[in-house]
Amino acid sequence: MSSIEERIAKLGIQLPTPTAPVANYLPAIKTNNSLIISGQLPFIDGKLFATGKLGATIDLKTGQQAARYCMINILAQAKAAIGQLNEISKLIRLGGFIASIPEFTQQAVVMNGASDLAVEIFGDKGRHARSAFGVACLPMDACVEVEAWFELK
Repeated sequence: MSSIEERIAKLGIQLPTPTAPVANYLPAIKTNNSLIISGQLPFIDGKLFATGKLGATIDLKTGQQAARYCMINILAQAKAAIGQLNEISKLIRLGGFIASIPEFTQQAVVMNGASDLAVEIFGDKGRHARSAFGVACLPMDACVEVEAWFELK
């Protein structure tokens, strides 16, 4: 078990079996010293944690938890792609898509659910560049989708 995986276990997180793509794309691409993970939805045990829009049916705390679950699923995809998470040297970037009503303006706060977990797991190497976009809707009516770009050793 890598030290990254030990930190994940210490946080009480068990990485799930990665979900299969829902369309014509790859869940992860490894190239040179980069690993890019396609957008992950907040699945738990094969079901979406929350559906709907922030500012309407989804509150801020639920949105943050959904982003956290997206990050957990990103890590599961990363492990499936490279075998050992200790092959990751740092997180470069997260991109977040938050289904929200036009009046909702706290997309960045929602994304902290994913960013905070990354820092808990990777320490300073989990600090990253980031975008957080408000969007009209997401696949399967998910409230959050997060994609990632890692640097590998």
